Amino acid sequence: MRDVVVEIDALTIGGAGIGRLDGKAVFVPLSAPGDRVLCRIMRDKKRYCEAEILEVLSPSSERQAPLCPHFGRCGGCQWQHLPDELQGHWKQRLFADLLSRQAGVPESARAPLLRAPSAWGYRSRAQIKCRMTPEGFLMGFYRRATHDVIDIKGCPVLDNRLNAAWTLLREALGGGCDPAGIFQVDLGVGDAGAIRALIHYEGSRSSELAAGLRQFGLQAGISLFLLEGRKAMLHLCGERDLYLELEGLRLGYGPGGFSQINLQQNRALVDLAIGALPVAQSYRVLDLFCGMGNFSLPLARRGAKVVGVEDFAPSIRSARINASNNALSGLDFFAESAEGALLRRGGTSGFDAVLLDPPRSGAAAVVPELLQGAPKRIIYVSCDPATLARDLKPLLAGGYRVEWARPVDMFPQTHHIESVTRIDK
Repeated sequence: MRDVVVEIDALTIGGAGIGRLDGKAVFVPLSAPGDRVLCRIMRDKKRYCEAEILEVLSPSSERQAPLCPHFGRCGGCQWQHLPDELQGHWKQRLFADLLSRQAGVPESARAPLLRAPSAWGYRSRAQIKCRMTPEGFLMGFYRRATHDVIDIKGCPVLDNRLNAAWTLLREALGGGCDPAGIFQVDLGVGDAGAIRALIHYEGSRSSELAAGLRQFGLQAGISLFLLEGRKAMLHLCGERDLYLELEGLRLGYGPGGFSQINLQQNRALVDLAIGALPVAQSYRVLDLFCGMGNFSLPLARRGAKVVGVEDFAPSIRSARINASNNALSGLDFFAESAEGALLRRGGTSGFDAVLLDPPRSGAAAVVPELLQGAPKRIIYVSCDPATLARDLKPLLAGGYRVEWARPVDMFPQTHHIESVTRIDK
């Protein structure tokens, strides 16, 4: 390790600032373009270095004081030291540059960032880590690049109703029968304000813990679930599902299920994605990685015939219940892998369009089937520009073109970039 002075020129995918030292790239987390920093080289590779800031010798004129006192230690946010406008600028620029460089997407197809309406208080879900220590019961998030838990009393990017529930849970769990066995709490809030908590527990006093938590949940008005190791989930009290409002629909999902964490921005994301499809009666859409129906149900409401595929069976159960509760027809859901679904469910002429919303790892296994099935239009919703670019390359080489690709800011104060890309045959 050695200490060096670096001028930060830009930001990178992943959130770090980047400068140059002896012709080699130096990546420096928590820096800002225009900073002059004293930093310590932590890893020295052949073509680049990774460093940690020791001191900001000359701060960028655009650097600001972070709102959260834990910023820089907590691993949740990377960009609180950047103004919202600058965050948006870099998300748009990094997304466009990566698609151009890695996939050859032309400038004419790169659409502007869809900004988030709220930069704070937008998270509807969080996984809060717990530890029992000699100093007491800790509830918070992991320290950056470690599994050490930082004790946090509240988070400014969380919905305030979750912060209030967090305070109540800290007292109930820390003063309960076996706090040492509790290692995580999954907190969520629905559009109507209902709160749900899933307590992850590894211990031998689950019956006693469940009895105490049930009484607490009833008094606090929080739906509670207890998951003991890998055993069955215990429903302690309250409603099972959380609900979000979307296109005049009410969509529920159970504990352990998935929904976008930014409920307000999710509505804009769905409108952008399904608005890119010329939906009419008998228009056929395959929705891969469909979850509980976030895109499938609004598509059906607009008249499409939809087949939804998702390998997490509880989400498919939620999707079917949501379709029934909203009196929607023209929907079929299958609990199976997305790989092979296009050819299994419709063949080479079975669908007019495919919409896919894969996890961060992308959809590399599905791309060959898209090329074989050759739907006229593909809508690719991505949470990782790098895997999106990787998956676009074979599609563009196989007769498709990107009509437009638009980044979406779902996660202010972080480097993460959601996006929607329209791809036509």
